[in-house]
Order: sequence, then C-alpha cells, then structure tokens
Amino acid sequence: MPHTSRAWVTAAAATLASWAAAASTSIGVTAALAIGLSGGVAAWLAARVSQRDGGAPQSKGRTNTGLRAVPATDILAAMASPALLFDRRGIAVQVNDSARKAFPGLETGIVLRQWFRGSPMLDGMETVLGGASSAQAAYQEKRPVERAFRVDVTLLKPGEEFGLMVFSDQTEALKVDRIRADFIANASHELRTPLTAVAGFLETLQGPARNDEAARERFIGLMLSQTQRMARLIDDLLSLSRLETNATPEKVERVDLGRLAATVAASLSTVTRDAGVEVQLDLPMAGPFVDGSPDELTQVIQNLIENACKYAASGKRILVTAAEDGGRDAGLTIRDFGPGIASEHIPRLTERFYRVDVQESRNQKGTGLGLAIVKHILTRHRGRLVIKSREGAGSAFTFLLPSSGDSQRM
Repeated sequence: MPHTSRAWVTAAAATLASWAAAASTSIGVTAALAIGLSGGVAAWLAARVSQRDGGAPQSKGRTNTGLRAVPATDILAAMASPALLFDRRGIAVQVNDSARKAFPGLETGIVLRQWFRGSPMLDGMETVLGGASSAQAAYQEKRPVERAFRVDVTLLKPGEEFGLMVFSDQTEALKVDRIRADFIANASHELRTPLTAVAGFLETLQGPARNDEAARERFIGLMLSQTQRMARLIDDLLSLSRLETNATPEKVERVDLGRLAATVAASLSTVTRDAGVEVQLDLPMAGPFVDGSPDELTQVIQNLIENACKYAASGKRILVTAAEDGGRDAGLTIRDFGPGIASEHIPRLTERFYRVDVQESRNQKGTGLGLAIVKHILTRHRGRLVIKSREGAGSAFTFLLPSSGDSQRM
C-alpha cells in the first residue's frame, strides 16, 4: 500500500477512536469499543484503500496501528444503539443489527437520502460531508408508532469519504418531558381556579360588600372552601412527588388487608354518613395478607372508598370483599352500586387530573389525583389496579399485590 494511503487509514482510525472515547458518556460507547474501533475500522478501510490502489491488503490480523483488527461488522454489532457507516455518496456501507431492528428494511447499499427522505438528520449528514467533523440532528417517526431519535453524525476524517451515524432513542425521554409539561400546566390550572375565586371574593369585600355583614359571612365561607380545596390539591401533589421520588416503600411488613379495611371504614364513618352511604365489609376473619407499607396501603383503601362515596353515593352502599388471583396475588375489591362509568373512560381513570365529569368532581371536592396516587402506590408494591364498570350497574375497583399467606374464611 502506498505510504499516503497507509497514513490516511491510520489517521482515520485515530479520529474514530478519539470520537468513540469522547462519546462514551453520551451515547453509551465504551472505551473498550473505542479500542476495537481503532483497529477494526482501520483494517476494513485498509482493505478498501488497498483494493482501490491495486495493492495487497495488510498482513492478516494486523493493521499499521499495531492493534489486532476486528471486522467492521463485529464492531457495529457490538453497539447497543442503531448505527451505520456511510460513504460520500450517502450510501449505507455497513448497518448493524440494532439499526435493522429499529428500521426494518434498512440494509447495506441503501441510499440514505431516499430512505430518510425529508428528515433533518440528512442535514447533519450533509454538514459532515461538507467538511465538518461532526453534527447532531433529530429524526422522528409518527408511524407505525411515534418514535424520536437523536442522531450523532461523525466523519472519520474531514474531507474523506466514510462517516458514522449513531441513533440514540429519545422516545421515552420526550414522553416524560410531555407528561411533566402537561402535569405542570394542569396543576397550575387547578390551583389558579380557586386562587382566582378567593381574589374575587376579597375584591368584593373591599368594595361593594364592605359594609354588608351577610355578604361578608357568605364570602368568608366560600373563601374557606376554596382554600381547603387548594390545601387538598397541594397535599395530593406532595404525596405524588414523594411516591415518585422513592421507587420502593420505606417500611414493609406483613399487612392484614381485612383489618386495615375495617380501620379505614371506621375512620371514614363521618364521611360515609354525610354521603348517605353504608360501607359493608364481607371479609375473612384474618387476611388477605400482603407485604407492604401499612400507611401507603391505608391510603389506597381510603382513596378508593372516598372515591366511591363521592361519585357513587346514589347506590347507597359500598361493598368491600377479598380478592385473589390464582393464589399468587391477593387484595380487596371496593364495589359501588352507583351510575357506573362508560367504557371509554376506564383506561384513563388513573391519569393525573383526568375526570369523567369535571364539574361533578369539583362539586365533590375531588382533586383528580386520587386514583393516580393509588396507581403509584400499587406500582411501588409490584401490584396492580383492575377496574370493571358498566353504565347503570356500578363499578368495582380491585387492587392486587403479591400474597404473603393464606386467609381463613368466616
């Protein structure tokens, strides 16, 4: 191989090795892979250059970098992220299995400008082909499912012909960002509504109702109601924040759900009496038993009973029974006999701030976060919530957790 060609290969390999080492913290390429890239791609490029110049390849298993050669296909296959090598014409010359899985049909020989037609990532490819050492761009798909990638494009040696394109999946990160933005917007809206009401009452008391004692008493009562609503919302927001901060319960012990349900029902007697609802317990003498946090599981039962009181009081009673799933999981079912829930709403009931009837929820002093808190607690306990309902026939909310023992029926 002519001296100039060997020097070009060595420089290209060194460039790729330094890029891979620098990228190890951003796209997950390890330092060991950087070493493999420096040798393997050098060998692959050496063969390409040797064939182009009419010379013979390097000695078997060695490159002029002094490192043992690794085939380019093996190097790309070792990368967890989708990746491909392309030439100056924008044609894929090597595609790893991760890229084939991520983009079915993408193979060696594909013209990237046609495959990723209209994508901003092509601008990144054109940038490095124009002489830049690297570029970063985005690639998004809407079908068959919505996906988003960050694309890092690097030319092995500025001004030469081969480049590397690595795709980092950003779908989940963007989804989390959207959820966070929606959450902030919803929380701000929920807090602004009572705050605006309180401000309006205060302005009225400072103006037209300054000397109206009856109006003053009525407005003070309304302001108290609105501030209590804000306090409930803040408490629920803090509960959600605490649950999301800690992935597992801090205090875990064997819990008798039957006894816990009886305690919760007794503590809510005033609430259920005011709602005109009777809570009936049809439970074993002991159990069902699960491992979990007594405080958090108390909150689950309390939220589900309060939810039934608020939105299904017309049924006049709530039935609490034991539930199990093949002996592996155990829990409770809280059943009401109210108006029921339309099927299209059921999948979204545990979303934050989702309400079947917004006005009714506010009238019942709901924050729209009760079932979201239940879902988070159950997730921390490796449990699940099953909701069954039919319009006009009431609803049944069943929560199940891994069982920790058998119970005896009365």
